[in-house]
Amino acid sequence: MFGKRSTTSPAPAPRPEPGPAPEPPRLDGHGAASASHQNGQAEGSPPAPRAAPQPPPPPTVKTERKPVERVRSEEYYDVKTTVFNALIDTIDLTQLAKLDPDAAREEIRDIVGEIVAIKNVVMSIAEQEELLEDICNDVLGYGPLEPLLARDDIADIMVNGADITYIEVNGKVEPAPIRFADNAQLMNICQRIVSQVGRRVDESSPICDARLPDGSRVNVIAPPLAIDGPTLTIRKFKKDRLTLDQLVKMGSVSPEGRTLLAIIGRVRCNVVISGGTGSGKTTLLNCMTAYIEPDERVITCEDSAELQLQQPHVVRLETRPPNLEGEGEVTMRDLVRNCLRMRPDRIIVGEVRGPEAFDLLQAMNTGHDGSMGTLHSNSPRECLSRLESMILMGGYNLPGKTIREMITSSVDIIIQAARMRDGTRKITHVTEVVGLEGDVVTLQDLFVYDVFGEDANGRVSGRHRTTGIARPYFYEKARYFGEDKRLTEVLSAGEVQDEHGRPLGERYAQP
Repeated sequence: MFGKRSTTSPAPAPRPEPGPAPEPPRLDGHGAASASHQNGQAEGSPPAPRAAPQPPPPPTVKTERKPVERVRSEEYYDVKTTVFNALIDTIDLTQLAKLDPDAAREEIRDIVGEIVAIKNVVMSIAEQEELLEDICNDVLGYGPLEPLLARDDIADIMVNGADITYIEVNGKVEPAPIRFADNAQLMNICQRIVSQVGRRVDESSPICDARLPDGSRVNVIAPPLAIDGPTLTIRKFKKDRLTLDQLVKMGSVSPEGRTLLAIIGRVRCNVVISGGTGSGKTTLLNCMTAYIEPDERVITCEDSAELQLQQPHVVRLETRPPNLEGEGEVTMRDLVRNCLRMRPDRIIVGEVRGPEAFDLLQAMNTGHDGSMGTLHSNSPRECLSRLESMILMGGYNLPGKTIREMITSSVDIIIQAARMRDGTRKITHVTEVVGLEGDVVTLQDLFVYDVFGEDANGRVSGRHRTTGIARPYFYEKARYFGEDKRLTEVLSAGEVQDEHGRPLGERYAQP
């Protein structure tokens, strides 16, 4: 790895000896045929004028360049540890902290270059650049995580101890070619991340939820709870915020579904987005908030701030864990209760997972139309059951029918998101909460995703379609906002036939 690479070109091949049988043309050091064969001349004859130059053929023998992220050898990590320790002994970290990041990085690069020269470390220029970048990341950033955080195609980073890291790319989990020096370095990076949002992780508080500056969600669980070393999980957010139009291009929803979701967000329906882990609930909630009017006052409540609202009048609230003495905790329920006193037009709860469900439903039912939240469940029907159970978790001794009446009078729409077997994410249901018949909540699907099966490559095939219910129960809200005609058109598309006699929804079938 650290031996010097040969940079000399191969010597030109000797010219062929004259003889009765012509030899095949040989290649010189630049991959071109020798002059005697190109021009048909005998050795020693004056060269004939050349024709127009032709581009040289691609070289037949060439050493492949290694990818940027490659598995490094133990020798590399030994050299890195030696140089890093020498750097720590040389620099004054307190003075380094006073510099801006770019100046600090240049200072570190200069010192590391001098250390490499003094210690006579044998490495190529490319390897030295990698070493410089790694050490700068260790001192100023998040160490080996930096190249993974810079990639926009990674959705999740899962670190299972110092030696094992996995990433999710295009819905598939694969090993990442990085490792940490030891568990102590990994733990230091975890503490650096959580300390930026005023939290801590150690043996007395081994579980922590935090976030990166870009809003990416971070979870850390440390020893002794994590047996094989600190475990770090990062749910990365894309640098460019997704829109419903981009979800259409990705096949997560059809153009009809995009229009329906835009209308729902604009006419101030109370929405619960339901789905399993990694199904895209928060992404979809971000897309829905794009249709909130800019003059509305929006208050968000989250465990760790992830939402990326673009409206000018947004107040962001975040929960707080207890301190060392077990005091000072601020729960999601405290935030939801408090924001009722903050004159909100809409309340958005990042994730409903406990007794705050009761307070959110109360807010939805007392004039805060257009409120939204996400919830873990696998179907719209199960979403209602989970809401009911979370209200009971708060200790409210209410009859089941009373709770269901509260749910039906508060929630207008349930949007179900799902992650398919091939890793793609789909919006599978847009379901309206109609009312209560006896003790049963009545639901009706406005938009569904039909799964046909899997193709030869293992990709799920299906289609999005509307169910043909042209006058949903929130039709009056749509008419108040002037969206009634567009709503009727998009919901009738499942019944309208095209020139081939197929419902219009079939035109948006996904491959």
